[in-house]
Amino acid sequence: MPLLCIIACTTSCQSHGNIDEATLKLNDQNLLYVNLSLGFIMLGVALKLTLKDFILVFSTPKSVLVGFISQFIALPFFTFLLVLIFRPMPSIALGMMLVAACPGGNVSNFMTSLANGNTALSVCMTAVSSICAVFMTPLNISFWGGLYPPTAEILNEVSLDFWAMLRLVGMILLIPMITGMLIRAFMSRIADLLHPFMHYGSILIFGAIVILAFGANMDLFMKYVHLIVFIVFAHNAVGILTGFGLARFLKLSKRDQKTIAIETGIQNSGLGLALIFSFFNGLGGMAIVAGWWGIWHIISGISMAYFFKNEIDNTSC
Repeated sequence: MPLLCIIACTTSCQSHGNIDEATLKLNDQNLLYVNLSLGFIMLGVALKLTLKDFILVFSTPKSVLVGFISQFIALPFFTFLLVLIFRPMPSIALGMMLVAACPGGNVSNFMTSLANGNTALSVCMTAVSSICAVFMTPLNISFWGGLYPPTAEILNEVSLDFWAMLRLVGMILLIPMITGMLIRAFMSRIADLLHPFMHYGSILIFGAIVILAFGANMDLFMKYVHLIVFIVFAHNAVGILTGFGLARFLKLSKRDQKTIAIETGIQNSGLGLALIFSFFNGLGGMAIVAGWWGIWHIISGISMAYFFKNEIDNTSC
């Protein structure tokens, strides 16, 4: 994307300060539906998981470790640099940091399959990142948000409760994962019946989450979305390139390079929305960044998957 486009977008953001005061509303009942939907998506991932899958992937742990570094260390770091370079409005900057702090999204497994990537690695990376996110997501939001004065001010104003956020992330991600793995272990036939529906329905479910979150706020969303279109585009591109570049630099197989690129570029922005409405009162810039990321990463993920589809892996997996 041309640098001038990003600069123009950033300048436009700075001239519309009211986005930092705008809030998107979601009542308690709808917020509950969002959280339950996210748990449902996580349950769908876990229905395919067994302890044997973890043992198999961790028998060669390099790819999983690279994926963890890419998602929870490299992407938040490069996001912080992006914020320092373009200096968007504080709520937009914090939205970028929050999305970067989220684990990989479930739709990454579908995208990896389309791309002829390492689907087993993708599923395990989603599971591992979701488990790690229980601690790493609140930590990254607090750490990187606290380093940048404009976002640190927002964190101070909302009095962000690290442990409350940790509990919510655990309820949304960890409990459904344990439940799904138990169903797989003790009721495998039921898991086989449920998994296709839950796996392929995940994109529709996420779409429903975004519609639910913005249905009552569409006028506000349309008013401000143009301010963050190019920033989200650049941020998503940074995520994809971070995963691909790190995996390539560390000489992983081509299939694993595709997988980590997709896993880093497809973030669980639905979780981000849940956190924004739970802890930041639907702060406008944050919510619009997470919502537009959720739409855009599906477009970019499918495009990337078809670009990778005909790639031939000439190295060992």
